[in-house]
Amino acid sequence: MSYDLWYWPTIQGRGEFVRLAMEGAGIAYRDRAREDGVEPMLAMLEQHPRPPFAPPFLSLDGFVVAQVANILQYLGERHGLSLSSIRDRQWANQWQLTIADLVAEVHDVHHPVGTGDYYDDQKPEAARAAAQFLGERLPKFLTYFEDLLSENNDPWAIDHRWTYVDTSLFQLVEGLRYAFPRRMATLEPGLPRLIAIRNAVATLPGIADYLASDRRIPFNEDGIFRHYPELDAD
Repeated sequence: MSYDLWYWPTIQGRGEFVRLAMEGAGIAYRDRAREDGVEPMLAMLEQHPRPPFAPPFLSLDGFVVAQVANILQYLGERHGLSLSSIRDRQWANQWQLTIADLVAEVHDVHHPVGTGDYYDDQKPEAARAAAQFLGERLPKFLTYFEDLLSENNDPWAIDHRWTYVDTSLFQLVEGLRYAFPRRMATLEPGLPRLIAIRNAVATLPGIADYLASDRRIPFNEDGIFRHYPELDAD
């Protein structure tokens, strides 16, 4: 069984949270828009009887699953990336939805006025958004995650083995380090558990192989995590 993953072919974006979980677990998939272009993906968005609102989405035998948290919950239950109890499965999904909230706020830093407008057209507003995000919102989110990690004495976020929550935390730290290196350098000494998760995920065989391959698209200024030096601060 091999899934078709549909996402924009030149950015990590939200699709990377799905890619990392699949790579770490050795789940077979094709990155279809990178292979075949975006036209088939756009056609599916228009023509599927139950269309996703936007990428990323998975398709398998005509069945489509969209939204990152929904995709990861689906994969988790079928490929051992989730937890055994319904309570823990819902807890993992709650983690993932909160990560999604933070990712949305990261995007809004460089596009606070209009998603369809260029960053250059909203620089003053972006500078104001960045100051509040770096000073208030980012520490609040990361401290929340750090505090949650104290619940589990094992090296992973929720269970004694890694789950998709761990790979998502890895991607979150990597993206924030790229977008806001100065601010992360200041915050990271107070986040030892979160950084330990990041480091542990990086050594997983499937992840290490993926990170060293050309399948891992480099961060760039077309994705969600963008590095504009003028928006960073200590």
